[in-house]
Parts: sequence; C-alpha cells; structure tokens
Amino acid sequence: MSDDIKDLNIEALPENLSQVMEYVDGRLESIDCPIKVQMQIDVALEEIFINIANYAYQPETGPATVRVDVLPEPLTVTITFIDHGIPYDPLAKEDPDITLPAEEREIGGLGIFMTKKLMDDVVYEYKDGSNILRLIKKIG
Repeated sequence: MSDDIKDLNIEALPENLSQVMEYVDGRLESIDCPIKVQMQIDVALEEIFINIANYAYQPETGPATVRVDVLPEPLTVTITFIDHGIPYDPLAKEDPDITLPAEEREIGGLGIFMTKKLMDDVVYEYKDGSNILRLIKKIG
C-alpha cells in the first residue's frame, strides 16, 4: 500500500521537524487516521526526530530518513527513522521512575518512555552502520 510514496530524506535539524510532521500527517490523513491517534503519533514523532537532530551526529549534522508504511489488516502504521549517526539504542535505557518527584528523577528518558506508552510497539536495531527505530501503531 505504501510503495507509491517515497521516503522523506531530510537533514536531521530541529528546524526540519515541521517538514517531517507534514510528511507523516499527510500519510495519516490519506488513510483517515483518527485525530486522537494522529496526535499520539505526532508526540512520538517529535520526540524521536528531535533526539536524532540533537544527538545522532554531534557536533555535526547529518541525514535522516523517515518512512511511513501502512498495513491494511488490521490497519497499522509503521514509522521508521533511519540515521547514520552514533549507534544508540534508546530502548536500552531503563524507564524513569515516574513515582519519584521530578527533582529526584534522573534527567532524560521521559520522552522515549512516553513514546513507548503511546505506541503499540517501538523497535530498534543497528544495521549496516545505521540506527533504525520503528514506531508501530494500530489504527483499526
């Protein structure tokens, strides 16, 4: 179903987030994704792309690829982020203890924790010099 749509290849810069959102939201709208689900995906999308932009190529910048695949039965969207930056598995970090007051928690990790809660699955692999992170969300 998604073979007719090309990947978005973009410089991993925070200011390019709006183009990433436009690309993904356009795909979601084309499959009549409910707005609540689209908003959940947008939160995760922003978290992941900004992390790539801020950390993957430090102190340089580099390319990122964003791909949206749609499976019809059950209607499921997979958003794949690919970068060639520093190998980093965001899923390897332990979830933050959200029962602690904010000032007692370690810095970082809340965004990926939120992403894991909002998505049905988040999968990471490092392959052929690339970080590959997939966000999977059932729509139907």
